[in-house]
Amino acid sequence: MWANLAYDLPASVVVFLVALPLCLGIALASGAPLFSGVIAGIVGGLVVGGLSKSALSVSGPAAGLAVIVLNAIQSLPSYEVFLLAVLLAGAMQIVFGIVKAGVIGDFIPSAVIKGMLAAIGLILILKQLPHAVGYDADYEGDESFWQPDGHNTFSELWYMLQAQLSIGAIIISAVSLVFLFWWDKRQPKFNNFLRYIPGPLIVVIFSVLANALYGLWAPSLVIGPSHLVQVPVAESLQGFVYLFTLPDFSYIGHSQVWLVAGTLAVVASVETLLSIEAVDKLDPYKRVTPTNRELLAQGAGNMVSGLIGGLPITSVIVRSSANVSSGARTRMSAIAHGILLLICVIAIPWLINLIPLSALAAVLISVGYKLTKPEIFVRKYQKGWAHLIPFVVTIIAILLSDLLIGIGVGLVVSAFFIVWRNFRAAVYFMQDGNNALIRFKKDLSFVHKYELKRLLSNIPDNTNVLIDLSRTNFIDMDNAEIINDFMENAQFRDIRVSLKVVPDSKVQNAIIKA
Repeated sequence: MWANLAYDLPASVVVFLVALPLCLGIALASGAPLFSGVIAGIVGGLVVGGLSKSALSVSGPAAGLAVIVLNAIQSLPSYEVFLLAVLLAGAMQIVFGIVKAGVIGDFIPSAVIKGMLAAIGLILILKQLPHAVGYDADYEGDESFWQPDGHNTFSELWYMLQAQLSIGAIIISAVSLVFLFWWDKRQPKFNNFLRYIPGPLIVVIFSVLANALYGLWAPSLVIGPSHLVQVPVAESLQGFVYLFTLPDFSYIGHSQVWLVAGTLAVVASVETLLSIEAVDKLDPYKRVTPTNRELLAQGAGNMVSGLIGGLPITSVIVRSSANVSSGARTRMSAIAHGILLLICVIAIPWLINLIPLSALAAVLISVGYKLTKPEIFVRKYQKGWAHLIPFVVTIIAILLSDLLIGIGVGLVVSAFFIVWRNFRAAVYFMQDGNNALIRFKKDLSFVHKYELKRLLSNIPDNTNVLIDLSRTNFIDMDNAEIINDFMENAQFRDIRVSLKVVPDSKVQNAIIKA
């Protein structure tokens, strides 16, 4: 890891800039203290980053859990009791890792994962456009279709156009976007120190200076406090310590606490496994994350976060995508971003609070574009409908609902294509005059019943039929009965049937038993 610091440290700065407002926004949406989101981000970097074996994944509070967390905080007696549920959820995740539940992630088709990434890219663009023009009606980090302000992802854009926009914010975001796209093309050609300076850092410095210059020369363009990052500022070290909260262990026998803990553990684990699969797809070195170890790391992170007052943690695709696109090579980037969060909220929160959200919106829009480039859609189209349709359906479903629902819809559509391709590829049929050949190239399960019945029913009378099962290792009883029924009824249609099987095989025994 140390040999790659020249790449990981600049990337960690970008992830830090992306993560900070998201941590605060998700805490606000969750009905939790703002600092609880920052705590979760720090723990996600230091604890999960230190224990995980994922090279590029970055963990922290997730927008997908905001509704669950909000309902849990409202239903439990106090925030301290909720923290106990977070701690118990972490313990459950450790158990998931021990029993090797991480294998679930291996059953997600690549078309669904790529669809999830493209959907996140589109969501970033659509959700950040209002922030880019100074319209901050919804909280930073929201990913859901239906928003807390009563609008949805698309209607928000219409209301944005009707509102009074901030010209100062528009100038900053437009200049930042142009610079970021230019920098991505130009930076690799530098042979000096500029090669390692992250573009988003330049954008943030420019935005702070630009807003200061507005105050001197164009007061009407000044971006007000409501459009800036808002980190809680402690007046003293003692005040900073008071920002942390301990869980209330007296409710450990409360059934509602365990129900919330179980819900958080399952949802956080699923989101983590989805994110890990997606990040591994983005990894230019194609490294594979051990998922069971990741669940152990996430569990430890949630136990620590719950113990000191933080929100629940998952691997987060937005921060991870920013990490990959910034050129990170190892998990030192995730660890360093946690260190930066800790240092900045202790030492310079006042300076962080000078950053306009429009500048960070430009950074996230550039990340979103990289996830949903037009050529990604072209490549899926070239692979055929079986890849393109689940890919597009996943994108639409996530855009119109949320991450987990969208993934579920994508999995259903993918399963349909998998089953269809499976039974179509298993049966080979050829007819030449009065001679027909039916050859099975795969095991025959219940999914092949329809195709088998269709083929046998379409064979014309007065035909010689060879049913070749010599390449089949398994046939279930339903299909064996269909073949037996066909052979018994063949004499009434003047059909002569020959059956080719491996002697004394399981297939022959199944045919005999049926």
